[in-house]
Amino acid sequence: MTPERIERIETMLAKRQPNITVVLENVNDPHNISAVMRTCDAVGIQDIYVLNTKIGAHETWSAKASSSAMNWLTVHQFTTLEDCMKALRKNFDKIYTTHLSSDAIGLYELNLTEKVALVFGNEHDGCSLEIIAKADGNFIIPQVGMIKSLNISVACAVSVYEAFRQKKAAGHYDRMQLNVEVANELMQKWNVPKFEKRLEAKAQRKTRFESIKKSNS
Repeated sequence: MTPERIERIETMLAKRQPNITVVLENVNDPHNISAVMRTCDAVGIQDIYVLNTKIGAHETWSAKASSSAMNWLTVHQFTTLEDCMKALRKNFDKIYTTHLSSDAIGLYELNLTEKVALVFGNEHDGCSLEIIAKADGNFIIPQVGMIKSLNISVACAVSVYEAFRQKKAAGHYDRMQLNVEVANELMQKWNVPKFEKRLEAKAQRKTRFESIKKSNS
């Protein structure tokens, strides 16, 4: 692996946002899931959750649709709602489902700088009543057209880019959010030298450079 490649991976990990995730409930089309993966990678989401209670577990994704993003994400698959919710509650404070209801709030009213999980449902039926009942609330994406729905991958992209906007304004991308141990585990998975050691080496190089620059001024 070239130094340039390692540098790119380090930069990517330094921008990962563990406090935001996407949950896909009974999404049939692997291409939709792959498109969501690509968007999640783009905004720095590392973990996504795939819940299949009505369809079989997905064994493969579309490499073309994800543009290999699947290789850089951590995908958690569940076959029961209880196990999925348990895992989500362990890592996130709020769970919101996309569901058109009288108590739904607009996407732009959500505080996406919190520890938040956004749930997107089946292409035809949306989120199940079971997961809606266990969530902290429902949200909708504002629309003014005749058709009051978006393709699931598009809806996800709109939502996580609003999270990107809020988190960027809050400075979440200016400092590393990912636990170093987790980063090291990912680096090991990708067969890259330990992230922590490379961070130390990078800091030492920066210190030496600044010292030389100062002495020459």
